[in-house]
Amino acid sequence: MQTRKIPATIVTGFLGSGKTTLLRHLLSNAQGRRIAVIVNEFGELGIDGELLRGCGIGCDENGVEDGQLFELANGCLCCTVQEEFAPVMEQLAARRGQIDHLVIETSGLALPKPLVQAFQWPALRNAFTVDAVITVVDAPAVAAGRFADDPVAVDAQRRADDNLDHDSPLAELFEDQLATADLVVVHKTDGMDTAALAGVESAIRAETPPGVKLVHAQHGRIDLSVLLGLEKAVEDAIDQRKTHHDEEEDHDHDAFDSVSVTLNVADREQLLRALAGLVERHEIYRAKGFVALPGVAMRLVVQGVGQRFDSYFDRPWRSEELRATRLVLIGDHLDAAVLQRELSAALQPA
Repeated sequence: MQTRKIPATIVTGFLGSGKTTLLRHLLSNAQGRRIAVIVNEFGELGIDGELLRGCGIGCDENGVEDGQLFELANGCLCCTVQEEFAPVMEQLAARRGQIDHLVIETSGLALPKPLVQAFQWPALRNAFTVDAVITVVDAPAVAAGRFADDPVAVDAQRRADDNLDHDSPLAELFEDQLATADLVVVHKTDGMDTAALAGVESAIRAETPPGVKLVHAQHGRIDLSVLLGLEKAVEDAIDQRKTHHDEEEDHDHDAFDSVSVTLNVADREQLLRALAGLVERHEIYRAKGFVALPGVAMRLVVQGVGQRFDSYFDRPWRSEELRATRLVLIGDHLDAAVLQRELSAALQPA
């Protein structure tokens, strides 16, 4: 029986800080380590996913089944752990004998703390430990009094996703990334003088816990011994790391209406079209649930953020499970009866 826990490193940092450059260097210099990767792809990070897939590290284009690259494409990672993250982690846990280390690159706008707290769940705690949280910082931007090279682009990225906090100042999100860090990579330091670097380090240390190490880097080039094997077991310490968002519960999702609908679904594409039409008529921010398709042994997972919908088969239906379609819709001023009636009508045979 496998008892070894897979160490997981979480890499965070704003758009343009150099997370993917760091990750590419890490994978290209793995020195025999078998590294699995989860990339939280959205917005500009979609381009990064393509770069990583083509980086020559043996990644299979199909991703989850055969390769080392796992791309999660539906909003901030901490909001999708129950729908997408957990099934991928289950697959990795089943292959723990083939994996030496897991690296998770979050969206630059995802809050690291809720993701680390997910590792407190028994199903994850038994198979994984958070080796460290690494925050990548754009040093020239901090020296110029900013947290990112292009704050306008970062804010546009945030506003394009309904799943993210649109109200907090971006500086607070940056501070939360530093508050949860075990290691800060002060990136793009080439060309900076000693005084400027000292100012950057001072600004960073004002937001990091005591004892957090800062390392300088250019073009992602850092020795793997610095990045991996820190053995911080962050899941045991994360609750004591204070952030601006500690008082929020589930990203304020509790302020929204949540309704459940039960449906008879004959066709996956018909359901996705019906949901897209429903979102156009109602203030629905999130949709998620399981679908039973006739004659199909696998359970279909459906989820959506705004107008974006995704579906995939996660596992066979178990013999003791009730094979039924049930969706949860989250939004504002939702009427369960109306939503049930409209979806049922849209799913009627033509």
